[in-house]
Formats: sequence, structure tokens, C-alpha cells
Amino acid sequence: MTGVLPTNDDRPVLVLGPNPTPNGGMHLGHIAGPYLAGDVYARYQRARGRKVVFTTETDDSQTYVVASAGREGITPEALCKRSTAEIQEALRAIGISYDGFGPFDSMYKATVLQYFGALHAAGVFKLKTVRLPYLERTGEYMVEGLIEGDCPVCLASSRGGLCETCCHPNNFDQLLNPHSTINPDDKLTYREATIMVLPLEEYRERLTEYHERLAEHRRPHVRQMIAELLAQPLQDVPITFPLNWGIDAQFPEVPGQVLNAWLELIPAGMFTTAYAANNLGRDTVPGELWQRAENLRIVHFLGFDNAYYFCLPHIAMLMAHGDKYVWPESIINNEFYELESSKFSTSKRHVLTPQELLTEVPRDVARLYLALTAPEYQRSTFSRAGLDKLAEERLVGPWNQLAGSLAKAVANAGDDSIRLPVSPGARERVATMLERFDLGYEMPTFNLNRSAETVLVHIERLRQRAAVLDGVGLDEHPEAWGELFLEVKVLLASASPLLIDLVAAAQEAGVFDGSGVLVTGAYDVADVRPFAPPLLPTTPLGPSEPAGALA
Repeated sequence: MTGVLPTNDDRPVLVLGPNPTPNGGMHLGHIAGPYLAGDVYARYQRARGRKVVFTTETDDSQTYVVASAGREGITPEALCKRSTAEIQEALRAIGISYDGFGPFDSMYKATVLQYFGALHAAGVFKLKTVRLPYLERTGEYMVEGLIEGDCPVCLASSRGGLCETCCHPNNFDQLLNPHSTINPDDKLTYREATIMVLPLEEYRERLTEYHERLAEHRRPHVRQMIAELLAQPLQDVPITFPLNWGIDAQFPEVPGQVLNAWLELIPAGMFTTAYAANNLGRDTVPGELWQRAENLRIVHFLGFDNAYYFCLPHIAMLMAHGDKYVWPESIINNEFYELESSKFSTSKRHVLTPQELLTEVPRDVARLYLALTAPEYQRSTFSRAGLDKLAEERLVGPWNQLAGSLAKAVANAGDDSIRLPVSPGARERVATMLERFDLGYEMPTFNLNRSAETVLVHIERLRQRAAVLDGVGLDEHPEAWGELFLEVKVLLASASPLLIDLVAAAQEAGVFDGSGVLVTGAYDVADVRPFAPPLLPTTPLGPSEPAGALA
């Protein structure tokens, strides 16, 4: 053992996934990043017996919705409705265990307006006259997802507002060579507009201290981005825009302007946290669970491409509310996930959805492969040949050999009610297993790749142990068998955030007594009951088959 004990931080946990923009469905590139990571983390916290709220909702106010709807020739409202259903189905299919997926409704809008209204009343926002791209043909200002050009910082192709390559803002008239994303042939000019802005530079010292204190809870790419931005004057952040799509800001200084959709996302989190908590049986209102008196920790999963907003403007706005709200502790980003070494592209039909994959591959196999190859620190790629190789050689094949050996031993014994002794050495190995899994599942060392690899390492290790005992009766070497059964049980429990159908089948078979399968002390035992582990299916489960059944 390393001497690093599993975390004992039992504070309630709020897990936030990114708010998907409802301008289309979801593909594996979306899932393999923050959504699977958030799900695995939330499931681990529940398995440890902790109180968890895991939530998100769609980001309907984004100008990306308007641009996509314009290209399709439908209304933004119709696109939001269709896309939200597609997004929810994709998340459900791959097993993302949200406690609540908040609706974009009147309560959502009221929560957002209350959050911004308090800051406006306190004089946090300032008026500023800026130059914005303008389309003379329609008389519209063109910002954010409505325009595309070259990033002034890294020169990569970028939408307005934020570059997804370097994650630096490009506000107002900073985007180079802008053109419309709806009709690239439209000629853009510039017009002045007076809007509300957040003077981000005023929060420099507090932002610097905040990120330095929580540096270990940020991945290297985000730490670099924060350092780059703090090394220069921080740009004013647009709070309102003169647009026709979005939530009316209701500020008298800028009548008719809407809120910057990117900055809705913290009050959106407050709203959907309450929505999810109510689903779990707690009667609460938006913002209540975010108050410091609740003593919870917030873990935010997101893609690198929007980390700027969550690391700087959003934190500054929380700071502007004084000591009322807790601030996110862990902000965990991911990079881009590719399909067979090329970028996912809906327009080029180079895309694979979770639903499509799951018609050919069992869900647990898909989840573990996505975790193993997730783009946590650099771009990575989905390979169907790689998935098939993993399933045959490292997951399904070895696990079913291991499970078959244990089932055979139980069947030969003819009595699964007996208790097998567990030695102190076995309990030490179990503690080592739990420690290594905790380092992969818990903050600040959370790592999907390492967690998935640890599952595979222990499957093979225990398969080899079982092979040595093949043909030996439980009564002949009860201690050796007892050690093996306990370690396999711990492996199943530790794999529960990833192999959700296998563990559901194990719970249904009575392998575990309750849902908190990783609560402290659960495996510090002197004996264990033998059991027949469920098998992993080799083909997808049918709609009427129970989770974990062998196809």
C-alpha cells in the first residue's frame, strides 16, 4: 500500500455536467468526455454512501440554436424540442444517471433573472459602447454562434465570443475575417451598440487566489489557459446583446437586449440542482443548495472548449454575490474525442451515436472502452477494431472465464450458504485494491483512463488466480477460495461506476446487500459467502432481457 488512504470527505456532492446545446443530438464524442466522467464520478460517490445530486439541462438560449435552425430552415423552438428529446435519449441509452434533467421553463428563466438582477441592482455590471458585427440585409447584430472567423490569439478557425482551440475570448469586433454561419455569402459590417458588461479585471486578485488554492483540482491545459489569461488585462465580459433570441435581460439601461447565454449556466445549475433534489425527495428552491451553509462540494465536468467561462467569468459573478454561494471546487475538463482519428462531423456524416453503437455492442463494453480511451489530457480516438479487441482479449473473455470458474466451484460444492475464511493478507490486498480505485475515482486525482485500466488489470489477475484453483473443491482449500471470492466481490463493487449492467445483475443475484457497495469497512471481514458472478454478454441485451443477463 502507498499509505494514501481513500478519501474520507463525506460532504454532500453536487455533480454538474455541461449543459448541452439543443442544436442536434449527441454522438460518442460528447459522451466520452464530460458526460461519462460525471456519471462515473456520481456513481462512485453513491457507492461510497454519500449524498449526491447529479444534474444538467439544455442550453436553449445559445445563438448556436439560431444558426443551426437557420441552416435547416426550421424555427429555433422546433429545433430545441427535437434536439432535447434526442439528447435525453442518448444519455439514457448509455446509462448517464442524472438525478434530474432540468426543463427550460418559466422557473428556469425566473431563476436566471433573479441571479442577474441581484448583480445589476448591486451595480456590478457597467455600460459600455462596443463595435459588433452587423448584417445590413436583415438589420441584425451577429455575435457568438452566428459568426465564424479567425481567432486573434491562435489564428485557428473560431466562432464568435470564444475560441474552442485556445479557449481565449474574442469579444465584440476582435474576431478576424468574420462571416455568417447561416449564409457565408452575407457581407458583414460593424455597428456600435451600448451593452452591459462585467469588468472582469476587477476580480483579478480573487480569481488568482482561488485558482492557486485549487490548482490540483484543475488539469494542465486549463491551468495553462488560466495562467495565459491572468498574465494580461482581463477583458470585459458581455452581459447583454442586442439580439432577438434569448432571455430578456429586463435592464432599463439596455431595453430589449437579452442575456449572454454563456453566463446563464451557473444560475441554470442552481435551478436544475433544485429540480434534481426535488426528484430525490428534498423540497428545496433554486440556489438554496448552493448556499455556503449547506457545506457541499461542487464538481464540474466540462469540455476544454468552454472552460474560460466556468473558470473566470462565472467564478467572478459568484464572487460578486459575496459569501452567499459556494464556488466550484473541482473543474475537470476533457479534450476532443475523434472517430477513427478524424473529427466527428454531423455535416459530413462522420458520426456515431450511442444508440447506433449499442445496437452492436453491450453497454458495459461500450462504457468501459469509452472510459479507457476518454480524451482526458489530449485528443484521443474511437476505434471499432480497438473496441472489439478489448472486449475479446481483456474484458468479456477474461471476465467470463473468471466468473465461470467461480460458478463451477459453487455448483460442485452444492451449497452456496457456507462461509469461507478470509486471511489478514487478503484483507490487506482488498485495502490496496480499494485505495487504487479511490485514487482513480476521487478528486483531485480523478482519471477515467486509469480507473478503466485498473478494472482490466484486476480481471486478469484474478482470472489467473482462479485458473490455479480450477478443479479444486471449496472444502479442499477454503482459505484460498475465500480470498478469491472476496477479491472478486470487491472488484465488482469497484467496477460498479463503469460496468453498470454487470453490477446490477450481481445485486439482483444477491451478491451485495445494498446500494452503498463501497461504504467504509464493507470488506474488512473474516469470512465470505461464495457466489456465482454474472457473465458479461457478448451481444447487446434485448429490450426485455434483464440487465446483466448473458445474451
